[in-house]
Amino acid sequence: MSLITLTSPCSSRSYPSADAARRWQGRLLTGAGLALLPWLGYLAATLPAREAVAWVALDAAEAVCLLTAGTRLVRADPRHRAPAAAAALLLVADACADVALAAPGQELAGALAMALAAELPLAALCGTLAARTAARLSG
Repeated sequence: MSLITLTSPCSSRSYPSADAARRWQGRLLTGAGLALLPWLGYLAATLPAREAVAWVALDAAEAVCLLTAGTRLVRADPRHRAPAAAAALLLVADACADVALAAPGQELAGALAMALAAELPLAALCGTLAARTAARLSG
């Protein structure tokens, strides 16, 4: 690595450090988890009781996993991997359920947009974070 740094035509400051990337990713996960909290209240208030229980429980589990993984990642705690893996699984399940249960038309378009723009990219990030080794975390 030092040879690359010495011979690189770019300054080393032009590349983000692994530490900065880790903090940015942790803040992103934490922010996503916090953003789900008001959504839980909205779901609980607007859905029929039986549906609200299921959707609020799923989204609450997502929020807990995202907040746990994000705060641990910001602190460079290697224990972020298990909650990140759980968040990835829950986000994929949520996206699939949203799309499968949406009525054709605007509801389906909204479910697809949410899946493609938020849930699946966030699941991919969580899966990547869960798969990377502890040695790469500090690198």
